[in-house]
Amino acid sequence: MHSLLQDRLPRSPWAMWQSRLLLPSILFLCLLFGTSDVWAHAVTAGDKGYIQEISGVNLLPFMYLGAKHMMTGYDHLLFLFGVIFFLYRLSHIGLYVSLFALGHSTTMILGVYFNVGINSYLIDAIIGLSVVYKALDNLGAFQRWLGFQPNTKVATLVFGLFHGFGLATKIIEYEISPDGLVPNLLAFNVGVEIGQLLALTVILIGMSYWRRTPSFVRNAYTANVAMMSAGFILVGMQLTGYFVS
Repeated sequence: MHSLLQDRLPRSPWAMWQSRLLLPSILFLCLLFGTSDVWAHAVTAGDKGYIQEISGVNLLPFMYLGAKHMMTGYDHLLFLFGVIFFLYRLSHIGLYVSLFALGHSTTMILGVYFNVGINSYLIDAIIGLSVVYKALDNLGAFQRWLGFQPNTKVATLVFGLFHGFGLATKIIEYEISPDGLVPNLLAFNVGVEIGQLLALTVILIGMSYWRRTPSFVRNAYTANVAMMSAGFILVGMQLTGYFVS
């Protein structure tokens, strides 16, 4: 099917150039973001100081911080990119993104409220594994290795729970004030969902364009290998940090 589609679509110099640069570009960006602590769940030093200083109900600031977290959270965006990679119907995209959001929101709110944190290096390593898992799923590896397809909806929800624990762990470390905790957490979560929708919109626009070109068919495999490589890099960095720290 893919070869037939390739034959019907015209080749262009732009598509050939795009094909050659796809893998190194994705890996370069992942390495750039992955080597900076600033990008770890998008909770910067400035945000940390702000969270520690304020108390009471601050809905708009926490909404902003939530949106910023999702828009700059490269690990979350990589996972979302993998989730929607082969989804074409908006109803399917909405279902999977909603499952991810449900898991993410649940553990983030409950984790902070009940002060349940996980070692930040370990939870970030698990988040990296979620990227690896989704790339392998897109490549059809589990069907070849296991002889059956794991439930992708359940996997999306479960990994959403881990992603939420990742952020909860960071917020707990920054000792958010108990005064106005619940409204602020809900506002933060609303911001996360707004940021997720904005990021998803950008991704979908790019994907819809890419899918109309012959480059998508030729480079779908390469893109998922690059995503898997980025996930392994993230896992390795976090495990190194865990054993060294």
